[in-house]
Amino acid sequence: MPSSRRLAGFAVHLFTASGAACAFLALIATLTIDVRAAFFWLAVAVAIDAIDGFFARLVDVKTHVPDVDGARLDDIVDYMTFVLVPLVLLVQLGLLKGVPGFAAAILALLCSALRFVHTGAKTNNHFFTGFPSYWNIVALYAYVFRFEPANLALLIAVLAMLVLAPLRFIYPSRTETLQRWSVGLGLVWAGLLLAVIYALPERATGLAQISLVYPVYYTAASFWLDRIGGGAR
Repeated sequence: MPSSRRLAGFAVHLFTASGAACAFLALIATLTIDVRAAFFWLAVAVAIDAIDGFFARLVDVKTHVPDVDGARLDDIVDYMTFVLVPLVLLVQLGLLKGVPGFAAAILALLCSALRFVHTGAKTNNHFFTGFPSYWNIVALYAYVFRFEPANLALLIAVLAMLVLAPLRFIYPSRTETLQRWSVGLGLVWAGLLLAVIYALPERATGLAQISLVYPVYYTAASFWLDRIGGGAR
């Protein structure tokens, strides 16, 4: 009989894999243009991704379930929920259209795929390398603020190139420098975005504007730490 720790390890992997179910449900909602449901399931996937690592370390899955690669599983689920589904959603909403829109979406898909499989995607001191493919967040702000398709295509093309850039970005739950600020502000930000999602399909632009404080902090802090060498391997 499998040990209780091995069973617990499998349970953690199943929890991580449940993000794929969220991707499926979000995609179904996307195809029917149910904006609220699509972003809700993407938000659930983010919540799973935010806490599954804690459970994995708590149970020590690498020791007790060595035949399952949790990191690879996490990457597969993240690619679906952070990259593929949000970009399909932008196309379905008409926010990405025509040659520029489709070209930008394909560029984002390719660059994110290359970064996900890169051995240096995360540094040893827990920073992301390159823009962390937060296309779900881009999609939500693009919808709420009614981005013009041409402007959004340009923004996505720029961010796609930054995915492969040699820059370091904070991994909020694991980067030790500024961790309390990153996690604390991140929780407030998450609460605001949940309120924005709850209001959909109405656009709660006021709440969304307030929530932009965190992306500004995140970007500025990441660039500052990268500049002073805090994001080095």
